[in-house]
This record gives sequence, C-alpha cells and structure tokens, in this order.
Amino acid sequence: MIPTPFDYIAAKSLDEAVALLGKHGEAAKILAGGHSLVPAMKLRLAQPQVLIDISRIKDLAYIREEGNSLRVGAMTTHYALESSKRVRVVSPLLAECAAAIGDVQVRNRGTIGGSVVHADPAADWPAAMIALRVEMVCAGAKGERVIKADDFFVDLLTTAIAPGEVLREIRIPLSQGRTGQSYKKVRHPASGFAVVGVAVNLGLDAAGKCANASIGVTGAAAKAFRAGGAEAALTGKPPDAAVAAAAAAKAADRQDMNSDLYASAEYRRHLVEVTARRAVLAAVGAAK
Repeated sequence: MIPTPFDYIAAKSLDEAVALLGKHGEAAKILAGGHSLVPAMKLRLAQPQVLIDISRIKDLAYIREEGNSLRVGAMTTHYALESSKRVRVVSPLLAECAAAIGDVQVRNRGTIGGSVVHADPAADWPAAMIALRVEMVCAGAKGERVIKADDFFVDLLTTAIAPGEVLREIRIPLSQGRTGQSYKKVRHPASGFAVVGVAVNLGLDAAGKCANASIGVTGAAAKAFRAGGAEAALTGKPPDAAVAAAAAAKAADRQDMNSDLYASAEYRRHLVEVTARRAVLAAVGAAK
C-alpha cells in the first residue's frame, strides 16, 4: 500500500515545529527518524494530512553532562548513544539498550525521542527510561514542562505529551556510589522487537546489600511498567542468586500480559521472571 496524500514541511527550528503543530492541530504528525511513522503511514494506520519533519534541527541532537544529570536531545540517534564512550561510563544502561535495538541501519537513523514518543509496547527504550527514572522535557506554545518517566507512558501507543507539544530533551539522573545497570531481552526473531525486555538500575551499600533498585519492563503488557514488587523484594537484602530469583518472581505482579501468535500471556509472564532474574544478576555483577 501507499500512504494517503499529505503535505510535507521540514521545520528549521523547534519553535517553528511547535508553531506548525499549533497551526495544523490534529492533522499534523511529527517525523523524527521515521522508522515507526512511515510504515504506519504505508499501511494507512496513520493518515496525517501534514508531516512536520524535525530531523534537520541539529540543536535537538546532543549528549552532554550538566551537574548530576546526562542530557540527551530528542533527535539523538540510537547509534550515537550506543557508541558514546562517555555514555558507557556514566550511564551504561543507555548504551546497552541502544545496542539492542533493531539492526545497524535502524540504529543509525532511528532516534531516542521518536521511539519513546511512539510508545510501542515492544520497544526497548521505555524499560530503560523507567529504570533510570528519567525526565522528559516537552516544548509547546505555552513553554516547557517536565514529565517523569513513570507518568509518561500512559497506554498502548499513548504518552502524556499534550497536543501541540514536542519532546525536546531527556534528562537522565547520574547514579552515585556502587551502582550496576543491565538490559536483557528476549528478542523477536523476525522484527527484533522485545517479546520481553527488562532494564535494571541498582545501587549497593558498603555491606554489599541492595540500597535501591529501579526496574522497568517492556514487551510484556500494553505499556512499559515499573516492577515495583521486584524492587521492594531486592531493597535491603544481599542480592545473591536466591534473592534475585525471589524478586524476579514478583516482577509481573498485578500486570495483565499481552498475548499474540508468538507468545501467550502465560509464556510472557514466565519470560518476565526469567529475564528479570538475569538482568538483576547482571546488574549486581556490574556493580562489584
């Protein structure tokens, strides 16, 4: 199939993109890397009348440290995060998650902002965003506002971004002390999307016990979610194999699992437990 007819505008600045969204309203869609929107348009699942391309706005592609946070522009590619030596040091979960996305062609063109705004239930980034407790900075006609990752992913393909807003930046708090991070996923053999993906960010105290834990899960449900039960089961305990297994068993508590031709809800629940255990143990190993 081919897309329905649409007008194309290449915005030269963020302000222009916001103004164009205000002018065209619900008839407009933002084009970032295009790996999600363009296929949807070809299948006519998305039929924007106006396509606003922000890929040429160089001010939206950057990685920089400011104070105790890492700031990433929304148009930063997956490959830029995967290949950044500094990111591997200060926020290894970002680099590990980026490297797990699609293939090299996708990672060179796709952007972190486009992916998180699309909010595909099988995308990799949402789990990392939740585990890292990031903040999303959105720009609109009324100025900027900040949305925490826990509030950002609302439902299937739905985020808390309001009409007329554009994601400008992602702010990642930098961990202090002994920390370990890991992203593990069961990869769909055809698409590369996450059948289940688990991101873990934890800290150890001087005695080697888990001082804090933050775990995000993607691929399993209609939206990425925080594994609160697993976090609580880890905190305050020495994260050995037995504790990790007990925590992983709680990773999917009170969550409705997706079911499709590839994986049933029961199988996904099992995969969440297995993948969470592996991710926790990998993060503990990285922290030592």
